[in-house]
Amino acid sequence: MSTKTYKGGCACGAIRYETKSEPIFENHCQCTDCQKRSGTGHGSYLTFPQRADMKIIGEASQWSVTADSGNDKVHSFCPTCGTPVYLTFTAMPDLIAIHATSLDDPGQFNPQALTYSIRGHAWDMIDPSVQRFERMVPD
Repeated sequence: MSTKTYKGGCACGAIRYETKSEPIFENHCQCTDCQKRSGTGHGSYLTFPQRADMKIIGEASQWSVTADSGNDKVHSFCPTCGTPVYLTFTAMPDLIAIHATSLDDPGQFNPQALTYSIRGHAWDMIDPSVQRFERMVPD
């Protein structure tokens, strides 16, 4: 546990989250699903190891999609404003990933990798110093 707090929520404030846990992975993802969800060329996420350590206030709407990996992921978003807030993974139920721009301080996001670069577009410029993986980071 750190003394740093990660907190944020949706645009209208109906959903809020907070944790003192440290993220175990911070990435940009250019998979097709993230592109469609974000309306841009990628999504940006902080993944935390223990969903139970994330205090969430408010009821999110959810929908599931099969990721490029073949595993299901569950997107949680505000039913009022539609903001995507977090996602969970059926194959790894303890994990929770929050959308970087849902943070009250998006400057806390420090991307370590770009995943699914194979699906990227030339117009979606990601910092070239960020390590790239054609698909998900290998175990």
